[in-house]
Order: sequence, then C-alpha cells, then structure tokens
Amino acid sequence: MGENIYLFMIIALGVLAITDLVVGVSNDAVNFLNSALGSKAISFRTIMIVASIGIAFGAMSSSGMMEVARKGIFNPTEFVFAEIIIIFMAVMITDVLLLDFFNTLGMPTSTTVSIVFELLGAAVAMALIKVSGNGGGFEALGAYINTAKATEIILGILLSVAIAFTIGAFVQFLSRLLISFRFNEQPKWIGSVFGGLAITAIIYFILVKGLKSAELFNGRITTFVATQPELFLLVNFIVWCLVSYLLTQIFKQNIYRIIIVLGTFALAMAFAGNDLVNFIGVPIAALQSYQDWQASGIAASEYSMDGLAIAVRTHPGLLLASGLIMILTLWLSTKARYVTETEINLAREGEGEERFQPNFLSRQIVKFSIRAFENINSAVPRGIQEKVSHRLEKPVKYVPKGKIQDMPAFDMVRASVNLMVASVLISIATSMKLPLSTTYVTFMVAMGTSLADRAWGAESAVYRVAGVLNVIGGWFFTAVCAFVAAATIAFLIFKGGIIALSILLLLAGALLVRNYLSHNKKKVETKVESILRKAESSSIQGVIEESATNIANVVKRSNKIYTGAINGLARHDLEALKKNNKGVVKLSNEVEGLKNNVYYFIKNLDDSSVGGASNFYITLLGILQDFTQSLEYISKVSHKHVLNNHKKLKYNQIKELKDLDIKLDDLFNKTSKTFERRSFANIAAILNRRDSYFNLIAEKMEKQVARTRTEETSPKNTTLYFSLLTESKDMIQASLKLLELYYIEHDSSVEPARVEKEQ
Repeated sequence: MGENIYLFMIIALGVLAITDLVVGVSNDAVNFLNSALGSKAISFRTIMIVASIGIAFGAMSSSGMMEVARKGIFNPTEFVFAEIIIIFMAVMITDVLLLDFFNTLGMPTSTTVSIVFELLGAAVAMALIKVSGNGGGFEALGAYINTAKATEIILGILLSVAIAFTIGAFVQFLSRLLISFRFNEQPKWIGSVFGGLAITAIIYFILVKGLKSAELFNGRITTFVATQPELFLLVNFIVWCLVSYLLTQIFKQNIYRIIIVLGTFALAMAFAGNDLVNFIGVPIAALQSYQDWQASGIAASEYSMDGLAIAVRTHPGLLLASGLIMILTLWLSTKARYVTETEINLAREGEGEERFQPNFLSRQIVKFSIRAFENINSAVPRGIQEKVSHRLEKPVKYVPKGKIQDMPAFDMVRASVNLMVASVLISIATSMKLPLSTTYVTFMVAMGTSLADRAWGAESAVYRVAGVLNVIGGWFFTAVCAFVAAATIAFLIFKGGIIALSILLLLAGALLVRNYLSHNKKKVETKVESILRKAESSSIQGVIEESATNIANVVKRSNKIYTGAINGLARHDLEALKKNNKGVVKLSNEVEGLKNNVYYFIKNLDDSSVGGASNFYITLLGILQDFTQSLEYISKVSHKHVLNNHKKLKYNQIKELKDLDIKLDDLFNKTSKTFERRSFANIAAILNRRDSYFNLIAEKMEKQVARTRTEETSPKNTTLYFSLLTESKDMIQASLKLLELYYIEHDSSVEPARVEKEQ
C-alpha cells in the first residue's frame, strides 16, 4: 500500500470515532437513564441535566489509558504498523455498523463486548494471514492473541449476567420486605437506613469506578478507599444514615428521589469515564501508532508496534470534545430513548402492550418457574407466607382519566435498588479487576428486581421472559457478528487496499443513512397514522365519542389496505402485497390491544354507566375484530397466491374486483368521514344503500359461477376469487353494523326524510 493510504485511514478513523460516540451513547444511555425515566422520580429535563453533568465529569476524569484497544486482546509487538492500522480500521467500521443496527432495533447491547470481539476477530484474521504466509499452523496464533486476557473478559461478562439477575432479585425482595410498596407510610428510620446503604454504595462506586484515576486530594482518598474499604464503608454508612434522617425528618425530602438523582449521576459518570475506550480508544491508538511510525522513518511493513505496549495518557482536549459529543447525543438522539423504552417496557409494573411475542422457550421457563415456586411455597409455614404476602401486597391506585400513559413504570424503591445493586456489583468487579459489561449488569439487575417485585404476573410473564431472551440472544449475536464481520473486513482491506477500503466506507455510510431515514420514516408514520386509543372515558357518552375516532382510523386504514391487496393481486406484485400484509397485521394487533384493555375499561366506568357503556364497547370491539379479520384474510390469501406463483387472475376477474374496490372505497370513505366529522345524521343515507352493495357481490358471484362452468381452468383462481368476494361481503356487513350501532345510540329519533344530503 502507498503511504498516502495511511493518512486517509487516520482521517477516516477520526470520522468513525465521532460516529461511534454518537451510536455508542445512543445504546449505552439505557444504563444510566432507565431507573430515573421508568420511576419518573424527577422531570425529564432534570434527568438529562444530571446525566449530562455526570458525563462531563466522567469524560474529564477519564484516565485515557486505552489498554483494551492497545494491548488487551492482542500482542502489539507481533504486528507491524501496516497490519495494526488495518485491524483498527476493521474494528471501527464494524463497531459503528453493529451498534447502529442495534439502536435501530431498539435493543440494548454491550459496547464492551462488541469492541472486544471486534479486536479479537480482526487480530485473528491478520494473525492468520501472517501465519499462513510464514507456513505456520493454527497453533502459532497463541503468540499473536492475548488468549488469557480475552478468556478472562469473556468469562467475566458471561458470569455477570447470572450474578446480576440473582442478586438484583434477592436485594429487591429483601427491600420490599423492609419497606413494602407503601414506602411513604413507613417510619423515617427505615428510609434513613435504606438511604445510608444506597448512598454509601453509590459513593463507593463513584470513587472506585467513576473517579478511580482522578487524583483526589493528591490521591489520599482513593488510597484510603483501596487500603481500608471496610472502615470507609462503615463511616460512610453511619454518616449517610444520619444525613438521610435529617433530610427526611427536618427538610421533608424524599430520600428515594435523592438516591435516584445521585445514582443516575454516578452511572453516567462511570459510563463516560470508562466506556470512552470503547468509542475512541481504537482511533487514539491508531493516531499514536501513525505518529510513531512517521517519526521512525521505517517502512510501514517493517515498523514494529512495540510502542502500543506502553500506556499513554489521552490529551484532555480530546476527552473534552468526546464528552461534548456524548452530551449532545444524549439530548438529541431519539434512538437513545427508543433503546431505553425497551428495558422500561420489560420492567414495568402491570399489564399493557407487550413488545415481544412469547416463544417455546419462554413458555417452558415460565411453566417450570411456576412449578418450582409452588413446591418451595408448600414447604414454607403458612404464617410466614401470610406475613410475606402482606408486605408484598400492592396498593390499589386510582388512575385519573387520561393519565394512564403518564404513570411511572415502577416505583422509586425499585429504581433505587436498581442503581444501588448495579453500583455495588460494578464497584466490586472493578476493585477485583474483574472485567464485565455495565450494560449486562444494569439490564439484568433491572430484570431481577422486576421478577422479585412480581411485575411479571401470569398475564405478562411469557412476554417479558421472551423479551429478556431476545435481548440476551442479541448479546450472543453481537459477539459472533462482531468477530466474523471484523475479521472479514480486515481480510478485505488487506487484499483490496484503498479500493476495498473506499467501497467499505461508502457502504458503511450508505447503511447509516438508510437506518437513519428508516428510523425517521417510522417516527413520522407513527405520528401521521395515529395509533388506536384505548378507551379511558367513564361514561357511555364519552366512550361513544372516543370510539368514533378509532372507527374512523380503522376504516380509513382498512380502505387503503384493501385497495393495496386488489392492486397487488392485479399486478402480481409480491413486494406490495408483503408490505400490505405488515399493515394489516399492525392494525389487527392494535384492535387486539383494545380488546385486551377491556378489563381496565370496565374498572374505570362510572357505576351509572357500567351496563350501557360496557355492552356498547364490547359489541363495538367485536365488530371491529370481524372487520379486520376479513381484511387480514384477504391480504394473506392474495400474498400467498402470488408467493406460490399461481396463475394470474383473468382480465374480467381483475376488472370486476376493481369495480368492487371502487364501490367499497365509496362506502369506506363515507363511513370514515361520518365518524371523523361526527356527522351521524348521514348514517341513514348510507344504510339505505345496503342492498346495492350486497347485490353487487351476488352479481359477481353469479358471473364467476358461470365462468367456472364454461371457461375457467384454474381451481386456485376460482377459490381465491370466491374467497375475496365472501370476505368483502363480511367487511361490508361489519361496516354497516358499525353504522347501525351508532345510529341506534345516537340518531334513533331522526326521520329518514330529515337526513342531511351528502356532500
């Protein structure tokens, strides 16, 4: 390779470093935001300010000792500059694409795991190239790869998953027994003791993990913490218990809110101070290598990278710039909030829309867990069971109308335990020099506390367990994908030089832009195509009014999907039909969500409205479900017909279906506008035309019967055509039933002669 390529690579690595900071913060923000956001202990603005201050402190107090990137995974002395720069370039391209992919999915993953396996994969690829060139075998890899360190990191990360989940569940269970769900009604000393424990743990975490490289009072504090941790913890516990008591008793402060603020700051600071290596460690190591090589005057293919074995402190200006980029990303990135929502959704209290679908493994785990719990429970004396059940009893809360979405996902006690346990585990691992992933620890602690809090009830357990399994599966995917992709990219750059590198960078840029546009498009579609609203009114009149909006939404979207199915079938367009299928599945799931909310709807009704409102709403949901089921069948059979490469429908069949589509378009448009504008006086005019719709269906059925007797040669086409007509008829019936339901409730006294003329 020419020498100019190395300058090009350094510039490219600088751009990738900025991009990696953005995508990395978007994924890792879940580590320090989920407890504060989920509990809604403080305002969103305050949460972001606290996290930003923590990131600023963490970035500036970072040691900058990028050991993992420099020599943690491979032996730099075994490589020359021309090889090491390829390793670094492959790592950064892979890291940016992999983290952005997970951000787009809204799945939290580990930036530590990704960087470790990327370094491992790229280093193995380059080592194999060297070994094969020298005529050696696989056994020679040991000289190039730091296998002991790599194994230690991998085992530490895997163990942290099980340990974090178990300890999180255990501590949360004990905390509930001590504090219960009525934590505001407990004696002040209970909150003070809990506050002393939690704040001590967080302060220890700040000193051990967050400020471990800062020279506080010439290093005397960190030295004292390291040499006499027991005394430090005891003194802190006593002091913070007293402070907590004073804050709650005299200043009337909520100690749990203070813990959440302090814990959010601590985790944000530790993230910036220690995970910074995952984002800029590789580019900084590459820059140092480039500078050393240029100063040497030796050829790139001969210059040994002994310099990487020596630790070098990062320039404060780079740390400050990195911190500012991280803070800006935290405030501006919508993907960061999307990833955070995944964890909060899995940990939330109570029922609601589940993001993940149950699978065989989640069902078996739940079934086994229930049996195990029943066996353990049978061995516990009844008196103890009753006392524990009393302490774990959740108070029934009245949720004001329209405020369900504003309720916290979990309370401040659980948020405090999440932060305290994560801080303790990360602190202990750091003091013992054990590697772990902060993402894995914080996520699994949150899942463990959710389980102990019985947030995963019989109604939601299979969904939540499936979600956790999906996230954990994503972690293994991260490791495998990072290793394979980095190794492949390193090989391509080695073989293809500047051409291969340019193509890879262009491809990476295109994928990033595509993901960005896809994410933005999804956000816009969500805003434009309003999601069906769950009924929150407590009176029948309110339910009628709320439901009119949903009906207009369903009919309008159904009209578009129905036309899409007919057009896709006419053109034999598989992609259009596939897209249509996604739309109808989404609509069906939303209607199903409305049905799943019936329990809460009935609970929220006024006593005077229970009978009428519940009967009206249940009938309405049944009609909507019939409507969407017919639409879903039409969409699926159309897609299946084209997917299986069956014969195209004949010209006459397509023409008749288009005629029917125009007729239904007229009906659905009038229906959706009637509900959208609340112009219920027009209902009678639409109902008076019911016979014309059914006569049209009957006429087309007769024509197809005649064709089948004379000219039709395709059984599949005949079956499909009759299915479309039958389901279209069912959709017409459902649409008319919706109109009749509102006509009875709203316009039964209106004479047909007085019906307004249609616009």
